[in-house]
Amino acid sequence: MRLDVLTIFPDYLAPLDLSLIGRARRDGLLDLRVHDLRDFTHDRHRTVDDTPLGGGAGMVMKPEPWAEAFASVVAAGRAELGGDAEPLVVFPNPAGAPFAQATAQAWSERPWLVLACGRYEGIDERVYEHLADAGLEVALASLGDYVLNGGEVAVLAITEAVVRLVPGVVGNAASLVEESHSDGLLEYPLYTRPATWTDPAGAVREAPAILLSGDHGKIAAWRAERSRERTAERRPDLLARREAPAAGDAPDTGHGR
Repeated sequence: MRLDVLTIFPDYLAPLDLSLIGRARRDGLLDLRVHDLRDFTHDRHRTVDDTPLGGGAGMVMKPEPWAEAFASVVAAGRAELGGDAEPLVVFPNPAGAPFAQATAQAWSERPWLVLACGRYEGIDERVYEHLADAGLEVALASLGDYVLNGGEVAVLAITEAVVRLVPGVVGNAASLVEESHSDGLLEYPLYTRPATWTDPAGAVREAPAILLSGDHGKIAAWRAERSRERTAERRPDLLARREAPAAGDAPDTGHGR
């Protein structure tokens, strides 16, 4: 997978050299390149923002540096990947569609992503229009109903969520199957040795005996039930969505039996 990141704070992306993402880069599973948006400015102050038209607080990122940056990154990517290569351009944005596990799975199957880190009050809307008119696929993604200072934190989260699903990045692929949100539910409680633990307050805490039984069928059933219980308690919206009838399904009235 190729991943280009555009930002005015390249050093913010340094954690992508660590842990599984860093290893994926070193192993050649991820070709990740970070580009400084200010390299595409032409004034001595390397200006990337200006006051909002119509008035208002804060500053808005100018369209010119973004247009030049995208032209450069896309041209370079196509030169290396092939002239018909098409990136998915992702803007972290609190006004975007929710970024979920299903999104991460879909994007992990794309060969090329370009992630753009906005700052200040946001990016001039004409940038999105320009990219769409140029034939690029654009996605605005929100991590949640809150606002960050910039897109870098979101890009770190999106990159980790996506890249860990690329085959070969996580050593034990089975660990991806039963984690939270993989099947629409939250993950069951986890335990390790010692089976009996005395906490610092002196309380003796036992791991569930079923996990020591060696009966894998019963363990699987116990985990499934705990997963469902935890989801019902913490995220009933997920459970309701998972159990909602598919669109077009007729309700069972009991007639015809």
